[in-house]
Amino acid sequence: MSPVDSGPAGKVTISDLARRLGISKASVSYALNGQPGVSESTRARVLALAGELGWYPSSSARALSQSRTEAVGIVLYRDPEQIGEEPFYMSVLAGIEAVLGAHDMNLLLRIMDPRTVAGPQRRDLAVYERWAGEGRVDGIILFDLVRDDPRPAVLDRFRMPYVRLGAGIDTPPGPRNSNLTVSQALGAATVVDALHERGHRRIAFVSGPVGLVHEEVKTAEILAHAARLGMTVALSSSDYSADDGGLATIALMAGLVPGAPEFPTAIIYGNDLMAIGGLQALGRLNLSVPGQVSVVSWDDSILCRLSSPGIAAIARNVPELGRNSAQLLLELIAGHAPRNLEAAPGVLSVRESLGRNTF
Repeated sequence: MSPVDSGPAGKVTISDLARRLGISKASVSYALNGQPGVSESTRARVLALAGELGWYPSSSARALSQSRTEAVGIVLYRDPEQIGEEPFYMSVLAGIEAVLGAHDMNLLLRIMDPRTVAGPQRRDLAVYERWAGEGRVDGIILFDLVRDDPRPAVLDRFRMPYVRLGAGIDTPPGPRNSNLTVSQALGAATVVDALHERGHRRIAFVSGPVGLVHEEVKTAEILAHAARLGMTVALSSSDYSADDGGLATIALMAGLVPGAPEFPTAIIYGNDLMAIGGLQALGRLNLSVPGQVSVVSWDDSILCRLSSPGIAAIARNVPELGRNSAQLLLELIAGHAPRNLEAAPGVLSVRESLGRNTF
């Protein structure tokens, strides 16, 4: 059977097309595959009849002939409820799907809750190994890079193309690896400068989970930029959820008196959900925003726009992160050289939660 023959009963096949046109199956196959061996008039006749009869190539046969699956894989090692609640993931996946859909590619997505699959090793490694070993996908997009991340070595062993989304700007590409890089230094400077200009000298940062590379770099850049401006930073970490962001805020602020030297007059949160939780916690502590404490989120979303007060945030084109990551991966799959692409820096959306230091 030709690689593009649809085959199953009840569907139009290459044999049907050849019989109706009075030509060989080989000629029909050449025409449908855009290969030489038939005249342009014959090719036009074949394509016209195929369209009229609703003929489509067999995806499995086509993939077999091309040694490709026409699928891209993503494993999100994260609490499924957080993924559903946090706009970042939905927006970046929408961007990825937009590019894949335009190229008739499929997305194979797995969500694994670390709380239920915890063990001595990351359980998602088995998924990557199975997908690569069984040839289930043509490439992988990696999210949430961690220190000493074991996933690139697994994918390199299987010679699987992959893109690291959110890699540091100094991360080199590999033989089959491109990177969508993000400058955490630019984001840190944007936020810290805005607070410094408004008179804040003692601030706090509630980061995402410890161990995520981008959160570690973000923390280091905030500390470094604040130090250059003579500011001090109190640190806490959370799990990206609103509830835990609230708990981290209470741990930072409980018992502190506004105006005291150790009292942070502004808090930066690593994402919008934690900022929402922090805003609620500050209310429970009877601290006004922005009168006594300013609040800034690293990620902007509709949550920041609809909260009361509205939360100032670093606005990034998150769908564009997805689109660029998918495009980089499709380039690798097509045989192009690996490369790095730097994401556009975010800009500060100033809203009611960002005010001047009054102490």
